[in-house]
Amino acid sequence: MSNLMKWSPFFDQFDNFDAFFKDVPALVPSKHGLIPPVDMYDNKDTVIVETPLPGADPKKVSVEIENGVLTIKGSSERKTEVEDKNYYRKEMRSGQIFRQIALPARVDEKAASASFENGILKVEIPKLAEAKPKSIKIDVKKAE
Repeated sequence: MSNLMKWSPFFDQFDNFDAFFKDVPALVPSKHGLIPPVDMYDNKDTVIVETPLPGADPKKVSVEIENGVLTIKGSSERKTEVEDKNYYRKEMRSGQIFRQIALPARVDEKAASASFENGILKVEIPKLAEAKPKSIKIDVKKAE
C-alpha cells in the first residue's frame, strides 16, 4: 500500500501552511524557555547574529561561544501585568530566554563582541582565516 495522497483540485492541505506561522508570537515558548528568532549573516570577515530580546535586561543576558555553537541565555520580565486576569488575548511572554545556534564558519571565539540597541542583541564574531593547503616542492634527484 502506498503512502501517497491522491491530489484533489478542490483541497490542498498546504493552503494555510504559511498563514499558520503568521500568528506565532516572536518569542516561542519551549521546555527550555523562550526561543527568540535570529538573523544570521556574514560579511567577508565576520559572522553576525541579531535577535530581538523585548523586555530583557541586557545586563542579565549572557552570550557564550563554545565549539562553534553560540548560546544566548537570559530572562524577559513583564512588570505591567494586570492583576485582574480577564484577558481577551495574552501573547506577550516572559520567562527564561534560551537559544543555541551552530555557527556556519570557523570563528575566533575569544574575539567576539556583543551590543544591545533598541531591544536587539547583535553578536559579531570574527572568522578564522581558512587554512590554506601548503604546497610542497618535490625535489627530484637524478639517479646515478
